[in-house]
Amino acid sequence: MKEFNFPVRYCVIILNTLVLSFSTPYMYAQEPVFPYFYRIYLKDKGANINSKYSASDLLSSRAVNRRQKAGIQAPDFSDLPVYKSYLDQISYLGLKLHTTSKWMNTALFKSQSAFDIKILLNLPFVSDVKIVKTTGRKSKFNDKLNFTVEQADIHSYDRPVSMVNGQPMLDSGYDGRNVLIAILDGGFMNADNISSLRGLRSRKGIKKTYDFVNKTDSVYNSSSHGTAVLSVISGNLPGQIEGTAPGADFLLLKTEDVNSEFPCEEDYWVAGAEFADSSGADIISSSLGYFNFDDPALNYKYSDLDGKTAFITIAAELAASKGILVVNSAGNERTLEWKRIIFPSDGDSVLAVGAVDGNNIISDFSSAGPSADGRIKPDNVAMGVSVPVQSSENSIGRASGTSFSCPVLSGMAACLLQAVPKALNSDIINALHSSADRYNYPDSLYGYGIPNIVLVLARLQNKYIRIPDNRSIVSPNPTTGDIEIIFPSPTQKVTVEIISITGKLIFRRDFADYAGRTIILTELRNREQGVYLLRVIYDGKTDVHKIIKLTDRS
Repeated sequence: MKEFNFPVRYCVIILNTLVLSFSTPYMYAQEPVFPYFYRIYLKDKGANINSKYSASDLLSSRAVNRRQKAGIQAPDFSDLPVYKSYLDQISYLGLKLHTTSKWMNTALFKSQSAFDIKILLNLPFVSDVKIVKTTGRKSKFNDKLNFTVEQADIHSYDRPVSMVNGQPMLDSGYDGRNVLIAILDGGFMNADNISSLRGLRSRKGIKKTYDFVNKTDSVYNSSSHGTAVLSVISGNLPGQIEGTAPGADFLLLKTEDVNSEFPCEEDYWVAGAEFADSSGADIISSSLGYFNFDDPALNYKYSDLDGKTAFITIAAELAASKGILVVNSAGNERTLEWKRIIFPSDGDSVLAVGAVDGNNIISDFSSAGPSADGRIKPDNVAMGVSVPVQSSENSIGRASGTSFSCPVLSGMAACLLQAVPKALNSDIINALHSSADRYNYPDSLYGYGIPNIVLVLARLQNKYIRIPDNRSIVSPNPTTGDIEIIFPSPTQKVTVEIISITGKLIFRRDFADYAGRTIILTELRNREQGVYLLRVIYDGKTDVHKIIKLTDRS
């Protein structure tokens, strides 16, 4: 191992009365009630600063690869764990550890009674202490993840995709395959059985689950909000739901306490983001956000929306600095007292997503920018009114909120990453901005506007893909399944045929509309090993490629 030594240096929506009125709360093992939570900031990482850590000690291979792609050191100082001896000394005082943040070098402790903060501040390794949960409660925000599933169908079920010109992307075979999305939410009730996610479950696309509120692996409880969000990305019900990245893999992480609203939920969110990072997530999709709490003394101010003040925003920026694309709901506050975007959507490197209706008109609830320091926020908008969702087997319909416009773009981003694996999170954000319909006159409601995914793809491909001189090329060859066809220039129509070595036509497809310069073919996935001929007809040309199909032994 190499020695490692560094200097110290929402969704206001409505109660789902159609389905959840008689749902039974999930019962956890009984433990003492802890009304008080304290976030303790540590001065350093103690002896860990001189410990020998390799990248594999702290990060998955996926996480290391993502960072290496972006030229980011792995590991770095912020990856060092919080020093255990400090945690032990605090625990000896009678507090119980709930979670830590290695990025922020903080520890979240809880207590059954109020604790004297001065005792903690007198510890030589403690720099600050903030109380982040109290007994104060006004319960005004406890229902922020509730929503109504309505049966309205003013616009086609695939309008969220067509609005951003994403259908050619899906038609070209880009479905988010091999891209890992971490969804941070308040629970995923019914995600383990609803029909629109059957394909996701059958291919074992849910890679990990964890509840950072209750410290358990089970997340299929307490709220179906995350389930609805997941269905926007991965759902597939012909004629009812079309997910924006049905081939992506997922981490389902519960970071929202649905029973109260306190800043300690920011700590849960940060713990989830760190879990996503070390697990190798490419995208964080967060339909959550914070500003006011059950104890008004803990509320944020508009001046804090500067991208560098809120605990959760600082962490979201750190996640982005690790190469993760962080996509967050802008919030649903414009008709309410707060009106503004919510944290962490104020982050400079966070893609904040507002909501428009099916006619491309900004919704009345979509939170307004700009950030407190005058930056354009939200970044982009997508359909967030009457979006097709499923939250239970009997609840398939439409729901509204920036909670649902956010996963529209999260899924589309996954397809872009599949198509252009070398693209960085900053590349995708910049291309989403520059392709959008209001790029030349952004404002505080639409941001840069509705992006055009085909244009985004073209810009990313022009930067990262080797363009053939005058004929199509195919890779990989040999292949164990998928093959990608790359064209010298965009064309209007393509016909692809696969012919067996005996001359039998086994596959033919006409692509009347597709995205960018490439097409992904999945037809060979379930074909037997052997040699096939691929005939590609485009722009008056016919190219024939000999393809060797191998058996996938992974």
